[in-house]
Amino acid sequence: MERTILHCDCNAFYVSVETLLDPTLAEGPSAVCGDPESRRGIILAKNEKAKAFGVQTAETIWQARRKCPDLRLVAPHRSEYVKYSRRCNELYLQYTDLVDPFGIDESFLDVTGTAHLFGTGEQIADELRRRMRVEVGLTISVGVSFNRAFAKLGSDYKKPDGTTVFSRGNYKDKVWPLPVSALLYVGRHALDKLSRLGVYTIGDLAVCDPAFLHGVFGKMGDTLLCYARGEDDEPVRPFYEEREVKSVGNSMTFAHNLVGEDECRMGLTALCDNVGRRLRRHGLVCQTVQLGIRDPEFRNRSRQVTLERPTNSTRALIDISMALLRAHWQPGRPIRLLSVTAANLLPEAQSCEQLSLFDAAEARQAREKQRRLDRTVDALRERFGDQSVVFAHSVKKEDKEKEENKP
Repeated sequence: MERTILHCDCNAFYVSVETLLDPTLAEGPSAVCGDPESRRGIILAKNEKAKAFGVQTAETIWQARRKCPDLRLVAPHRSEYVKYSRRCNELYLQYTDLVDPFGIDESFLDVTGTAHLFGTGEQIADELRRRMRVEVGLTISVGVSFNRAFAKLGSDYKKPDGTTVFSRGNYKDKVWPLPVSALLYVGRHALDKLSRLGVYTIGDLAVCDPAFLHGVFGKMGDTLLCYARGEDDEPVRPFYEEREVKSVGNSMTFAHNLVGEDECRMGLTALCDNVGRRLRRHGLVCQTVQLGIRDPEFRNRSRQVTLERPTNSTRALIDISMALLRAHWQPGRPIRLLSVTAANLLPEAQSCEQLSLFDAAEARQAREKQRRLDRTVDALRERFGDQSVVFAHSVKKEDKEKEENKP
């Protein structure tokens, strides 16, 4: 049986939710952003009136205001976004239990098995759009196709509040002329490579030699070719299926550039504290630590190391991240953003340490002491709040000096 897959994407989700909270935002150009007074501020979402001025998602606040001086900015209300995301998925679940969230504002639906109850994929899409407007107050764009990749393309094809059907009978005429950048997982680096190869449209990609693409992109080349040819057979997972945690990471854009080892250690300590705690909460350890760095010119660098001994120790994560930073970043160069990601995860119970004659007793004792410390800190925070215990290195130097100088 031919599958019927829907991709439902909320239009300007953040700013739409904010407008439900404050309807006056609809009166002019508005956008959701971080703190307007700090360099953390970027545009997270904008309404159609702001879009008309050329305001773009992910650009800095000063760039957006240069285009639209009257742009009204609001800070995000993340708890509200979670609440409305849940309401959207509750609506989708009335049509199928195969609802696979692909982010806070979009989900895949497989309605193959319920079409006899609710109609064709296009009919279900139109009904979902109507009910979303009336019952939730948001608008969605819906792509309908026989696979996930083309359904995702469809939801981007007609915005806002539109339904697009890509079928086996029309996809070569409608999908293949689209720019290859529209295809799922074609990011900036992949797009640069494809452009150099003369691949500009999805149709160009679809007729590429498989062995050649694999040689250039590896397994990702196989995936992209599969998507372009309409051969994607990835299933839509049940909504209530337990999700496997594949990585745990955190990133931070700093209010001012970090310069020098002390400031970098402060930033990494805060990130590793968060990552370590989440690993322990899930009962996991990591075998790989990845460090991401962005400089003030928005150039990115990423480095990683595979560990001899899996860990979820906050102290170990800090030391490993600092070692990566020292090895791959010139001292004194400013840093705008840092990220730490724990990958290649294992259940903690399955990662028993292999003791050897060369593994000093002192080292084992130190690791056990650190484990007890981490568990104690986690327990205190669970009981008294996140700020009840903080690492000294995560506190700004001037804050520590103020504390020390108190009478």
